[in-house]
Amino acid sequence: MTYTVNCSILLTELPLLERPAAAKAAGFDAVEFWWPFETSVPADSEVTKFENAIKDAGVQLTGLNFNAGNMPGGDRGLVSWKGRCSEFKDNIDVVAGIGERLGCKAFNALYGNRQDEFAPAEQDELAVKNLAAAAEGVARIGGTVLLEPVSGAPRYPLLTADDALKVIARVKAEAGVENVKLLADFYHLAVNGDDVESVIENHAKDFGHIQIADNPGRGAPGTGTLPLGEWIARSRELGYEGYIGLEYKEPQETAFSWAIREHSAR
Repeated sequence: MTYTVNCSILLTELPLLERPAAAKAAGFDAVEFWWPFETSVPADSEVTKFENAIKDAGVQLTGLNFNAGNMPGGDRGLVSWKGRCSEFKDNIDVVAGIGERLGCKAFNALYGNRQDEFAPAEQDELAVKNLAAAAEGVARIGGTVLLEPVSGAPRYPLLTADDALKVIARVKAEAGVENVKLLADFYHLAVNGDDVESVIENHAKDFGHIQIADNPGRGAPGTGTLPLGEWIARSRELGYEGYIGLEYKEPQETAFSWAIREHSAR
């Protein structure tokens, strides 16, 4: 199984730049991150330190979020956020640059929360334009933009796979881009009541990325009741060939105990 460790939610006991090496020490060769900077256009020195931390650790960066705003404060993306359009557009070149230098091809663009002062249709129109711009921006390095349904954010409008797929279809129809795909986070889909088995049967071959956590609790695989192993295996059978993102909450000392047990059982 090809796993990639999300170092923005795991290994958080360590400073961010030490987490790639910790993932490597735990036996993993790949990592992914939410946007690791406070601004859309960080200083070159900050970017260089981030890139060096990944290269020095000897791991592959497999995924990176576009700037999603203040995530701890409740923000969930800039794609549909009217008033921050230029900020998102400026972020595209930075993201693509990091991707080009580190060989990363997958970039998650969180849609953004609803704003009271704007009609949903206005935000959706902006989102289509921003997703198209992002897709065009990463296309030059063979990149793919990912769109993700999310749970636990009351004002986030994409809850099911179908919600995201409708946006993706609109972007393709209106902008003619093909490199926007669904990020299937099995935890978020399950928590939101989506039919995960049906989503896999109908769309697995077209998934842009898979992420996992167990439910309840968003903990490590095996701590809850979701049949994550079965869902992953079926996605593979139906044509998904990418990484499996580990995006769950677990203390560092026990973060990967399930993977050690899995390996030992083989």
